[in-house]
Amino acid sequence: MDAIFLDIDGTLWDSTYTVAEAWNEVLEKKPEINLVITSDLLKTLFGRPLPEIASVIFADYDKETQIKLIDECCEKEHEFLDAKPGIIFEGVVETIRELAKKYPVCIVSNCEAGYIELVTDKLGIKDCITDFECPGYSGLAKGDNIKLVMDRNNYKDIVYVGDTQGDFEATRKAGVPFVFCKYGFGKPEGYEYSVEKFSELLNLF
Repeated sequence: MDAIFLDIDGTLWDSTYTVAEAWNEVLEKKPEINLVITSDLLKTLFGRPLPEIASVIFADYDKETQIKLIDECCEKEHEFLDAKPGIIFEGVVETIRELAKKYPVCIVSNCEAGYIELVTDKLGIKDCITDFECPGYSGLAKGDNIKLVMDRNNYKDIVYVGDTQGDFEATRKAGVPFVFCKYGFGKPEGYEYSVEKFSELLNLF
């Protein structure tokens, strides 16, 4: 195996509580929008591309307004997460450090620019990450970003570790195996491997 690719939300940590607080602060300043964002709602949406999330939450608005709102929410979430990081799942940091001794570890997430850097900084694993990509930089979907990182590092044999149906579908597009983290936000079908805890990756690889 050439490398291990990781998702973030629902795989490495749960940031939905802090993100909900941040997004609600933005929306509270817009009296024309009568919405309350909850952690439970975000857990059903995280893993999708941001424009798709925006189209669900802000369905009553045109696409331009949806993107403007989601961008504003994401900017505020970075501020909140810097002060109040997400909840790191058990064994994540230690396991990534162990895996990085044997394999390159990369992150591919459907997030905005700057989010991966924030997360790896808060987890203290920046030195363990070989490469990363997201639509915020490439403008591409997750499956294409997996292939992009593979191509620029000349990886032929990788696995992707995630937690949602969208993650699974991205691996089908990229033609790579999927490891399902059962503790995460989704319930995908058709995965090759699964783990109950992140640390079980050490037994797989």
